[in-house]
Parts: sequence; C-alpha cells; structure tokens
Amino acid sequence: MTTTVTGPPTIPVRGGNPGDAGGRARRRARLSRGVRLTLLVAFLLVFLIPIYVLLVTSFKPLTEADPGRAWALPEVWTVEPWRVAWEKLAPGIWNSVLLAVPGSLISAVLGSMNGYVLSKWRFPGSDVLFTLFLFGMFIPYQGVMIPLVQLLVKLNEVTLAVTGVPGVFYGAIPGLLLAHVVYGIPICTLIFRNYYVTIPDELIEASRVDGAGMLRTYWSVVLPVSGPAFAVVIIWQFTSMWNDFLFAVFLTGPQSWPTTVMLNNIAGAQTVPYSQQMAAALLASIPTMIIYVLLGRFFMRGLMAGALKG
Repeated sequence: MTTTVTGPPTIPVRGGNPGDAGGRARRRARLSRGVRLTLLVAFLLVFLIPIYVLLVTSFKPLTEADPGRAWALPEVWTVEPWRVAWEKLAPGIWNSVLLAVPGSLISAVLGSMNGYVLSKWRFPGSDVLFTLFLFGMFIPYQGVMIPLVQLLVKLNEVTLAVTGVPGVFYGAIPGLLLAHVVYGIPICTLIFRNYYVTIPDELIEASRVDGAGMLRTYWSVVLPVSGPAFAVVIIWQFTSMWNDFLFAVFLTGPQSWPTTVMLNNIAGAQTVPYSQQMAAALLASIPTMIIYVLLGRFFMRGLMAGALKG
C-alpha cells in the first residue's frame, strides 16, 4: 500500500504574482512621498520669495534699489543701508524691548494666575467671569481707542498731582504697556486655563490634604509644570506687542515710538530708500524670530494642551 503526501492547497492570487503587488505598493508609496516633497519644496520657495527680495535689496546702493530690479542681485554689494537703517531704527528697537519684554512677562504671570483659579479653584460665578474674559478677546482695538486715550490722560493728571512727574502714561511706554497687558489678559487666561485643565485634580487635592493653600499649591505643584503654556503666552504677547502699530501711534509720542512706528517713518521725500526700508524690516523682524527659535518647540505642545481633554 503506497501513501501519497500532498502539500497544502495553493490559493490562486488575483492580479498576478504577490511580488508584483508588493512592488506596486512600494512604487505608489515612493510616488506619494515624492509628490509631498515636491509640494513642500514649492510652498517653501513661495514663502522665501519675499525674504529673498528683502535680503538682496537691502544690500543694494540707492541707485540700484528700484522695483524694476527687485529680482536682480546687486552689482555693488554694500552694507550702507543696514548702517543707516540701524541708526534710524535703534531708538525704536530699544523702546520695543522696554515694551515687549516686561509686557509679555507680566501678561504671562497674570494669565497663569487667572487660569489656575478658573480651572482648579471654582467659586460661584466663575463660569460667568470666564465668559466675560472671553468676550474681551473680541473687542476690536478701534472700539476702545477713544476711552483708552481718555483713561491714560486722566492717569497722567493723577500721577502729575501725586508725584509731580508729567507724561507717565499717555505719550509714554508705561501707558502702551498697560494697554497691551490689559488687552492681552483674556487670551492669556484662556491659554492657561486650557492647559491647567490637563493637570490631574488628584494633585491639587493631595496638596490640600497636606495643608497647602491656594498660593502654595500654585507655587509648588502647578507652576513647575507650566513651561509650555508660558512659552505660548510669551511668544504670543511678545509678537503682538512688538508688531503693534495702532496702539503705538495713538498712545505714544516721538520719544517713545516703538519699532513699527519708526519703520513706517523711514521714507524719502522725493525718492523712496527701498534698500534702507528692506534692511530696517529685516532688523525689526529679528527679535521675534529669536523668541520663536528659543521657545518654538514648546509652542504647539502648550497651544494644543487641553484640546482633547475628556
């Protein structure tokens, strides 16, 4: 008696050899990656075109700085436009530093405290108060300009009567700083509240059991993990204050003009000094780029914190 051993039944493969199907899948994946890479490079080039024009024009002498030759490289490279732009812009840059650095830090601290109280220490009417904070985000600058000017003028009168120092608020950096800090409180509070919602309530309860009060819990438990939220708020407020033009024009005088106002005033009577304007624009953008490079890795993490909570 002979026993015949047969192998497992073969299953027919539709569409040909399995190796061919795998090769097609790999080719499609490579094609997809190639298309994505091509689109990214195209978007990058479109984004860099204005920067290219700014950069090459800033190194041209005034005789070459013409809109009709914006794409051409300089025939004579010079740093004179940068020197002149720095001389004209330096007082405004210093005023912007005096405004944006303390203003963004104060906004971050106030927003952190507000967000902590509204997320972890609930009290009657807290939801109504938070809703009012949110309404403050949608009030346009133009709608508050006249009452804001009147308020700062009154503050000038009060400080003059008390201290004898004129022009402390209206027409000076402190008044502009106050306007930006107050106007930035709603968005700062919203960012911190959304971030603090992600902190487990058990940590807050444990600190209460250990005898820690509100401020002790904030200092020892909440503040050490608030780095990403602080990065978001500092980037947001620093950029808003540094790039602001409307408040700066209305609330400051020539001695307190920040970078944006000084940049707007770099213009010629008969001819426009394009190379100086381009150099000044690049100089004005450097501080915000530095802030984002230093804190940018925390930006999206802090901005999206709390978005998927619950």
